[in-house]
Amino acid sequence: NYIITSLIKFLSISLCYKLLLLKLDPSPTDFEVDTVDIFGFPWVTETALVEYTKLLFGLFRQKVFRLETLVQSSSHDFSKHGLHYEAEELRQQCVLFLTYIKVFIHRFLEVPLPVDEGFVHPYCELEAQLPSALVEELFGITLLIGRLKDLPANVQSLFPPSWHLLHLHLDIHWCVLEILHLLGQKMMGQVVYAHQFVDLTGETLTNVSLFEDHLNNLLCDLIIVAMNKYSKVRPTETLTSNHYYCACTKELWIILIHLLEHRSKTQHTQSFWGYVNALLQVVLKGVLPGDRDPGLPANCKDPLGFTWWLITHLAQLGMYNRNGTLQNEKQLEDNWSFVLELLKSSLPEEQMRMLVHCCLSLNLMWGSNVSAVNTLWEYYSKNLNGLFSVPWLGVSGLGSISPTPLTLLEQAKSCCSPEPMTSASHAQLYRSANSFLIFLRMLALHLSQESAPGAPWRQIKGRIYSKFHARRMAELSESGLHNFLLLFLVLARCGDLEDAAGRACDLLSLLVPRSVPPTLCALQWRGQLALLLLFGGHGLDLAPLASKLSSAFTDAAREFYLKTTEPARRTALWHPLSTYLEGTAELWQTSATLCQSEESLLGEGFGLLLPACRTAELNTALSFLQTALTQRVRQRFNQLGSSDFPSWAPPPSVVKERHLVVAVALWTHFFPFLRGLRLSQTPPPQLADAAAGFTLLALDMPSSAPQDLQPHPLQAIIQCFGWDEMLCPLLVTRYLNHLLQNGYSQPFVLFLFLLTNFTLFSASKVLDEQLAELTRLVLRLPEIDSLLQRASLQSTASKLEPKPALALFIKSVGRVYSTLQLLAERSSLVCKALEYVGDVLKFIKPYLLNRSSDGLQLTYWTLGCVVKHWSPLLATTKAQSLLLRIVDVLLLPHSLLQQDKASPTQVLSALRDTLPLYLQGLSVAASVSQTQGVYLRQQLRNVIAQYMSRFLPATPTTGAVANHPVLLAGCEATPTPRGAVLRRTILQFKGHAPPHRLAAVLSFLLELLRRNNDTDPDLLTITLPPALRCLMLVNEPQVKRLSADCLQLIVERCLSAVRDQPCEQIITVLRTFVEENEALYELQVYSVLETVAILSPSTVSSLIPVLSLSLRNTEQKRGLGRNISLRNAYKSLLGLLGEAGQAELVSLEED
Repeated sequence: NYIITSLIKFLSISLCYKLLLLKLDPSPTDFEVDTVDIFGFPWVTETALVEYTKLLFGLFRQKVFRLETLVQSSSHDFSKHGLHYEAEELRQQCVLFLTYIKVFIHRFLEVPLPVDEGFVHPYCELEAQLPSALVEELFGITLLIGRLKDLPANVQSLFPPSWHLLHLHLDIHWCVLEILHLLGQKMMGQVVYAHQFVDLTGETLTNVSLFEDHLNNLLCDLIIVAMNKYSKVRPTETLTSNHYYCACTKELWIILIHLLEHRSKTQHTQSFWGYVNALLQVVLKGVLPGDRDPGLPANCKDPLGFTWWLITHLAQLGMYNRNGTLQNEKQLEDNWSFVLELLKSSLPEEQMRMLVHCCLSLNLMWGSNVSAVNTLWEYYSKNLNGLFSVPWLGVSGLGSISPTPLTLLEQAKSCCSPEPMTSASHAQLYRSANSFLIFLRMLALHLSQESAPGAPWRQIKGRIYSKFHARRMAELSESGLHNFLLLFLVLARCGDLEDAAGRACDLLSLLVPRSVPPTLCALQWRGQLALLLLFGGHGLDLAPLASKLSSAFTDAAREFYLKTTEPARRTALWHPLSTYLEGTAELWQTSATLCQSEESLLGEGFGLLLPACRTAELNTALSFLQTALTQRVRQRFNQLGSSDFPSWAPPPSVVKERHLVVAVALWTHFFPFLRGLRLSQTPPPQLADAAAGFTLLALDMPSSAPQDLQPHPLQAIIQCFGWDEMLCPLLVTRYLNHLLQNGYSQPFVLFLFLLTNFTLFSASKVLDEQLAELTRLVLRLPEIDSLLQRASLQSTASKLEPKPALALFIKSVGRVYSTLQLLAERSSLVCKALEYVGDVLKFIKPYLLNRSSDGLQLTYWTLGCVVKHWSPLLATTKAQSLLLRIVDVLLLPHSLLQQDKASPTQVLSALRDTLPLYLQGLSVAASVSQTQGVYLRQQLRNVIAQYMSRFLPATPTTGAVANHPVLLAGCEATPTPRGAVLRRTILQFKGHAPPHRLAAVLSFLLELLRRNNDTDPDLLTITLPPALRCLMLVNEPQVKRLSADCLQLIVERCLSAVRDQPCEQIITVLRTFVEENEALYELQVYSVLETVAILSPSTVSSLIPVLSLSLRNTEQKRGLGRNISLRNAYKSLLGLLGEAGQAELVSLEED
């Protein structure tokens, strides 16, 4: 609280200088009454200073002595707070007295008139002597308090007694100057002499000499204080470390500046800088012979650095106005005349960086000075090859070469937009930039002056251009060339762009290509590309500069291409070549319209470079190509919504024409190489990216494609990179990914999705990330998503793997087709489905010939899914040809039908796993087909006949039969029409000959009946006739047993279905069985019927009339009377039929 109170009081006193400069009452609200209380005594306000001058000043000295005594006896113990209050009171009394003096001079002091020889009033006599007395007393006060520099260090402590003493000294020093200034004004320029004192030089003391001496002493002391502060300042803290210890000292500097500037203008005395410069000359050069020693120490650690530091901070204080507010415009005149002398010193980078940093700060405050810029340019033109690094700063102090044209341009741009003085980035320039970069900021600031457009450029360009010629360019090192490029980029951006860029390119052309190291060549191209970036940003045509650079690139690419070039030389050449690629990519990326002749950079050099590249080099080149293609597409879209185009952009018709030129250049210089690279077994990943880019280019601008792709360039390029079985699987997958990511979703791309699944699974067992991405993109396509939603299937595209996703897609098409009712809708979906699969058999042919296990498995599985889920669709007139071809190629190939050759095991393995899908689909297609139903049923029988025997063992075993693919095809939870068709083809006799491996077939049939819980007698009795024939014709015990088991299972389920009533379906089958076999196998027929009668007597009883009639007809035809053996067999059957049988026995006996 003490500190704050004292600070407020000092500020209130220091701000009175505004009233002083305006010649107003120094304290208009004080001393308005007749008496005033000073030092504890009442005094008459209007006469006290005249009548009691010595007494008042004596009391003043006592108070100062008392405060000094308190400082000596004070302790840092805050319990002695009474001392602090007393110190504050003493300071207030002293300040009040000094204020009273100023007010008295302003209000009551009269200018002495010439003294008459007559009577003079004693008061008038005293009043006439007051000015001289004041000069004497003020001189005594200055001797009393001494110099600021002589104060002990502990007065800077924050404990009030010593703190108040320091600020009382500041008050007194300022008030002495203020009183002397007021006195001079009141005396209207008359010199006031002291009667009893002489100054320290032995001359008569006057108010003028006292003011000058005291001012010089005060400025000297303040400089010494700043010098002590500077001893602890690091170069990196130049602008952040102030030259004063407290705000009061800062305030004192500010009011001194304004006071001295005011006196300079009104009284024609020295300016503030005149006083300071004289003292700083002593700091720099010492006291000259014959001059007075101001008392400045001679042991400053860095006189030049201190001078720069102090001038910079004083200039900052010169930005404050009389109200103490920081302004944007200078309030103090500049000091360039003195600073220019300081610039002539040649210093190491550590000091030079601080010097230029301070000089830049002065430029920001005072405005640019062409002489300062020229002086510094003279220095840097001679040291352009320097690194300008400060070792002790570490990495941050090292110079760095910009790695790309864009970073080079950005570095130059940062120099063209100096930060404000108050910004943190400006304060940290010492760390973040070397002295040359700071100089470039000064240069940019000079060229950007608005007061005289064009004049700064004319002033400076001649001096800069004249320093460069062929010999000088050849002498530039890498850092020198980098500095050269930065210099001309700044000139181009802040001066005349075309003039500076043209001169830079002319100078760079002086470098002989063969004699320039590749690193310098790369840097040279980087600079030229940075200039092109600058051209592009201003909407200028790039062709004049780009054509020269492209020509140099072609020459380097030709040398890189030649087989005679040594490997070391080729490695070195890659540096500038890769720089060209990176820079050109940046130019394309930053182009707003691609209408500024960017294609001029795509010359013949690329046709030479690409074939000569190794893997890593080719990746870089193709990355550039992808950037160019992507940017062309982006700019094409921007053209469609041209609201974001810059103001200088040409009309849309011109933009379209320029984009066509760009597209032609891309096709010409890159596509031939890509087409030749596509058949590589290990193509680079960027090849697919670039191919997708050209596909979209063909889609957008088909006329730009070369003649060998016309008239349908889009189909041609997709055929080239997506439909060729010789392509690497990863290439196709990545290619499709890019097309889908860019919104291209034509139907044949969906087919390629299927094909790529074949390819990838045949190439690798590990699920590739690209295939997963392709799956996700395909399932997100609007067309596919719509199918899934209509089929009520969930995709979960983020988690679904490719194979389940493919099955989901196929299933969705079949399910949607089954829900359609209108013929037109069904026909449309059939056409769409055929577009999805395309000529699939053509594309799977390589995998059938290759016969790799994985490829065959995936091929058979995929088309099996198609046959199963699309069976009603494939049975239509438009699609049945595809179904028949699938059967011929996959299920009944010629290689399987050749009896003399062993079937391929890989094919049989794939068929064993997928045959159920085909059989289920074929059975449905055969049942619904309106035109080819008979043929399809015949083919279904052929397929079953072919693979029943192939996959059945010689003797029936549980495991072999249970996993038979045909059995798996016939197992259904719910009976369907395809089950009936399948049963009709399982067990078929050729005439009276049973099928091969009858026991295994019957075992298969028994397993089929057991697994299907059929309750429909029509379906159950389909296999009853062949089972009856097996019982009748085959005597092998195993066959007999299996046939009886099948018969028992059929009869029991039929009776269960009709609830123990006679089953008409069984009766019909048995009647037919009897009619077909009674002529040849009478006895065997009765034996089979006995087996049935044991299971269902009532069923056989319904056949008694038929059997009896058949018996009598047989005997009648033979004409031999009764057939005893036949009748005995029939009687044995009747004996099993209960009452109906007994009744028929009686009838037979009556015959």
